Amino acid sequence: MKALILAAGKGTRMRELTESLPKPMVQVKGVPILERIITGMRDEAGIKEFFLIVGYKKEIVQEHFGDGSKLGVSITYGEQVVQDGTGKAPEIAQEWIGSDRFLMSYGDILIDAPDYAFLTSEFTAPADGVIALKAGEDLKKGGAVVLDDNDWMLQLIEKTDNPPPNAYYNAGIYLLSPRIFEHTATLEKSARGEYEFTDALTGLVESGGKLKGVQLRQSWVDVRDPEVLAELNKE
Repeated sequence: MKALILAAGKGTRMRELTESLPKPMVQVKGVPILERIITGMRDEAGIKEFFLIVGYKKEIVQEHFGDGSKLGVSITYGEQVVQDGTGKAPEIAQEWIGSDRFLMSYGDILIDAPDYAFLTSEFTAPADGVIALKAGEDLKKGGAVVLDDNDWMLQLIEKTDNPPPNAYYNAGIYLLSPRIFEHTATLEKSARGEYEFTDALTGLVESGGKLKGVQLRQSWVDVRDPEVLAELNKE
C-alpha cells in the first residue's frame, strides 16, 4: 500500500509559528509532525512509498526529507500551486497512485502509530474505502459522520451547528481505492470557494460505493493551533 499526505498549507491558525515553517514541519517533542506521520505509517503499516503534496515553503519539506532514503522509504513530491482546498489536491498524485490502494492523511493529524495498521486491516471487501472516526469530539468543529447499523457511512455533514445524534467526528485519515478520483473529477467549489474532499467522499457513497467507518482505538490530535501544540509539548 502507498501513502498520500497533504502537506501544502501554511496553517494560519498557528500564527507566528508558521511564518518560517509550513505547518506539518512544526515540531512535537523535537520531531516534525510530518516525520512522525511518515515513521508511524512505515513502522506499523509497513508503508514504504510516500507522496507528499507540498506548497507553502515546500523547500523546507523537501530539504528535510529528500528522497526519503534517510528514513528507509521512498518519497515523491507534487506541488499544489493554488491553495483551493483539499478536494482536488489528491489528483496531483493520481498517476503515481495508479491502480493501487492508498492511505491518505492530512499533514497535521497525529494518532498512535499502531492505529495505522488497525485501519489498514479494516480495508477489506466489499469496502471501497475506510474513513477513520473519533468519538467524543466537538462535531461543530468538523465533519459529522453518520453510519448505518453495519458501520457503512450514510452521511458526512461539515461543521453544522446541529450535528445529528450518534454521529462520529471525521478524523481526517482515509484508506481508498483509485475509484475516489471519479468523484474528485466532478467536484465544484463549495460555498467558501474551495474544493472539498469530503464532497468526493459523499459522491462515492451516493454512487453506491461503500465507505466503512472505523473508530480509532487510541489517541487522535488535530494540531490546529498553538495551544494544542503547547499541550503536546508539555505532556
